[in-house]
Order: sequence, then structure tokens, then C-alpha cells
Amino acid sequence: MTLVGQSLAGHPFSGGLGPEQCIRITTGAEVPSSADTVVMQEDCERHGDQILVHGSIQRGQYIRSRAHDIQRDELIAPRGKRLNPFDVGWLAACGINRLSVTRKPRIAVFSTGDELVEPGGTLVGGQIFDANRFALLTLLEQLPVHISDLGILPDDLDAIRSALKKAAHENDLLLTSGGVSVGDADYVREVVEEIGTIELWKLNLKPGKPLAFGNIDHTLFVGLPGNPVSTIVTYLLIARPLMLRLAGVNPEPPQSHMARLSTSISHNPGREEYQRGFIIPRDGTNWVTVSGDQSSNRLATFNNADCLIRIPKNTGDLNQGEEVEILPFSGMAF
Repeated sequence: MTLVGQSLAGHPFSGGLGPEQCIRITTGAEVPSSADTVVMQEDCERHGDQILVHGSIQRGQYIRSRAHDIQRDELIAPRGKRLNPFDVGWLAACGINRLSVTRKPRIAVFSTGDELVEPGGTLVGGQIFDANRFALLTLLEQLPVHISDLGILPDDLDAIRSALKKAAHENDLLLTSGGVSVGDADYVREVVEEIGTIELWKLNLKPGKPLAFGNIDHTLFVGLPGNPVSTIVTYLLIARPLMLRLAGVNPEPPQSHMARLSTSISHNPGREEYQRGFIIPRDGTNWVTVSGDQSSNRLATFNNADCLIRIPKNTGDLNQGEEVEILPFSGMAF
């Protein structure tokens, strides 16, 4: 074949091809309308402007046709989809540089309780370090939200009332941990009922029974339990999907799989329970092991854990080897 020109990426060949003619074309360049096949240069032999092609050729080979990636009227980003880096790259490839999105909701995070001290501080009698707020702040970093860390609320009605009123004026959702149970100093729920509305209180859930949900004016309120494990579990199961919904995302149910118990679990029917565990693939089967004592104060149960083990409320004791539903943390917590 006779070489009569070239087509470079961004600089197409402007002429036409006749019988036994060809052009040199680089990756990403436009194919002339008079050509219908590309042959790799490794399969060609060049002598000046004469090109000898070796091997068999299939018409249309190595050509990406129009609409190969996306066709006219095909949907790229449906409403409610959380855009990831691949979506953004695809939108850019389609020439789209602006689109309507939902504003990131503003989330204010409090801890509550006179017993709490900032990590790095000095503990005196009866005090503990504040773990819940830092776990929640880190979990929230995975979501499309604006976060305000508003520190620790003391066990004081006036201080709680003032802080919640101000935060409700400036945010879309208030997220607290502690202060919503039945203790003498659990003032948060009481204050929200006074200046707003409590729509829901208490769940048939372990860990996580004393959860409160309501609003102050047009700002949503979620009061998570004070025990650290209860705080994290109720955040993952309830608060996180709510925040995704506020961000305009249609939250998917947590991914779940079945696994066999490598140890037995004691469970009294009555409340749905979520225990922490870690998955061990063995002989083509997923086994799951409970990560120690499941008391709701023990953040240690999350150490090396990679899933929640769901135990339905009507289920009694579970034996070794029984199948259980597991919810991997991957995609739900980080």
C-alpha cells in the first residue's frame, strides 16, 4: 500500500484514501471516513512510502466507533447517586463541566457529660477521655457533609439549651452522644423536648436502646447512646443512612453475607443484636469469630473486627457452625 499522509491525535488527516492507499495514524487520532481498518505498526514493513502488511486483517479492527462509550440519551448520573472519581471523569469525558448537585448538609457533633475530658488532658476522679466524638468525627469524614466539632456539653440545663439553640440555627442536623437515657443528669433529651420535638425514643436494639430522634425548628436531632460501642453501632445502622439521605444520596442497604460461626453465641430473644466479629475464609467458606466480650463499653471489640454479626430478635442461643448474617465494615464504616 502507498502511504499518503498521517492522522495525529488532535490533527486529523484532511484528504481521502483511494485503492491501495493508507495513512499513518497514532493512538487517539480520528479515522478518516474513507478508511475502515487499522493495522498495528508491528505488523507492517515500511520502505519509503510503500507499506507491506503482514498477516490477516479484519475489517474494523482497532477502531473505536462513535457511541462506543455512551450513546445518545443514555443516563450518566441519575438523581440520588453519590458521584465518585470515576463518575467525575466520565462526566468530563462527555464535556460536562457543570451540573446540579445537593448542597452538603451541615452536621454539628457534640459529646455530653461532666465526666468527659479531651484526649491528652488530665483525668481526675470519676473522669474518662471522650472517645465517642472522635470516632463520630472520623466516621463523618467518609460522607459528603460539612462537619462542625462543637466539643463537650456539660451536664447543665442552661448550657445545653443555649448550645443546642445556637447549633440548630446554623446546622441541618445535630448529632450528640450521651444524655438521652434515663439518668438524673441525662438532660439532652429533656432540652430537645422543651425547645423542639422528640419523635422517637428507644430502639429494640442491642447495643443502642436509648436513641432519640427529633427536631429543633427545621434542624434534625439525633441523640446517640453514650456507651462507645452503642454510639458507633447506632451511627452505622441509623444515623449514617439518614445523613446520606440529607446529602441527596439514595443510601443502599448495608452489604450482607452469610458466614458460619466458629464459636457459639449466647442470646436471649427479645432484642435484635449486633456483635462485632472478624471473618476467616477457610476451605471456600467464610467463618466468623466474635471479637471477645461484647459489653457496650468495650471499644476493644472493634480491634481487628471487620464486620457486625446480626442476631435477629427472635433468635435464641447460636451454636458453632450455624449460619449467621454478617455486615462487613468495608463500605459501611470506611
